[in-house]
Amino acid sequence: MPLFGSIFSPKKTPPRKSASLSNLHSLDRSTRELELGLDYGTPTMNLAGQSLKFENGQWVADSVISGGVDRRETQRLRKRNQQLEEENNLLRLKVDILLDMLSETTAESHLKDKELDELKVTNRRRK
Repeated sequence: MPLFGSIFSPKKTPPRKSASLSNLHSLDRSTRELELGLDYGTPTMNLAGQSLKFENGQWVADSVISGGVDRRETQRLRKRNQQLEEENNLLRLKVDILLDMLSETTAESHLKDKELDELKVTNRRRK
């Protein structure tokens, strides 16, 4: 007989109970939230006295910054400003291209007018 006997030998574990008998695991997330009331709202936290809220995949300051303007509003205005600057740059480029095209056609027109005048002069000399 061993010194410690069968005290240290692992015993067989009892078989596990079957999986959950409820059908909640087969429901989609929104239905489960309605059934179980799992609507937690948006996550918020405080860091160094500043309140942050998780919106659209980013942590956004929930508090109002100096001057009474909301941080989300300033972000929206910056984004709109950048869009307008890009549009303005595109329009300037289009104007430059149109001016180049106009100067090219004007130069061609002047050359053709000059050539036509020369042909008229040579035609008069022949007569």
